[in-house]
Amino acid sequence: MLNVVALLISCAVVVLFVWLAMRARRLRNVAAKWGGTLTAALAALLFGAIAAAMAIGFYKVHARHAPVPDIKVAGTPEQIKRGQSIAASFCGSCHSRAGTLTGGADLGKDFPIPVGSFVASNLTPTGELRHWTDGQIFRAIRNGVDADGHWLVVMSLINASHLSDDDTNALIAYIRSVPAAGQETANPPDEFNPIGLLLLGTGFLPSGKPVVGGAIEAPAKAPSAEYGEYILSYQDCRNCHGANLAGGVPGQLAPIGPGLAMVKDWKLEDFIATLRTGTDPSGHVINSQMPWKPIGNMDDDELGAIYQYLIDLPDL
Repeated sequence: MLNVVALLISCAVVVLFVWLAMRARRLRNVAAKWGGTLTAALAALLFGAIAAAMAIGFYKVHARHAPVPDIKVAGTPEQIKRGQSIAASFCGSCHSRAGTLTGGADLGKDFPIPVGSFVASNLTPTGELRHWTDGQIFRAIRNGVDADGHWLVVMSLINASHLSDDDTNALIAYIRSVPAAGQETANPPDEFNPIGLLLLGTGFLPSGKPVVGGAIEAPAKAPSAEYGEYILSYQDCRNCHGANLAGGVPGQLAPIGPGLAMVKDWKLEDFIATLRTGTDPSGHVINSQMPWKPIGNMDDDELGAIYQYLIDLPDL
């Protein structure tokens, strides 16, 4: 409602300044006539640009679409165990801040600019997912669109779309297995404010990663660079540490993380201990914005795979 009011006010201001420009042209005093006309016209153009950008932002909010796959997850014990591991090391950093998958945290508070409210949904049966099909949950994870077709902004910005089909199905199996807990969260969970709509419409905010179609397969699980590359394809390390993991850059939405070249000077056991304790080999305590606790929930093979991938990167 606030966004609609802001857009209507912007349009009304445009009309007002157009009217003032027309009135100014009737003045007999030349300076007042052209000064007033020019000032009012420039103001009309400014607010017209704002209104247009907000309208484009509105369009982008509703423009994301993706098909719902026709699937039914078996929910085997193996799937649930694997899904629990993924949730603990990946989903939990947003959805388990107050309880296992109970959501509730407004992730928008972590953004450098206040662009809206983006609440991590309650994924237990207390939340909306109890009404969703497995295919709708799959679409939300893979492409950031909920059961009602709403754009899940944060989900579309992170790398969950790179989870393999098997791992996504395992995650669904685990979500289906958890008991109801916590409080019901907002639906839809994400809402831009007028500033967010303006920045979205002008292209200063991303409109989500491209919709992914087709199957995704993961390499065999092993402490290998290949499997480490897969893990880092869906973990969001690059959002903070940069596309090449050499360090974040000013202007990115996520907190700016340091380059990870220092890992090449560590032993495997140092790397694992750092992500299990939050303290690196030099005694430095990792910033609380770094989700080291969820990442540290990975087993030794997974952390070993990440370590192997990092030390093998030639440009890091």
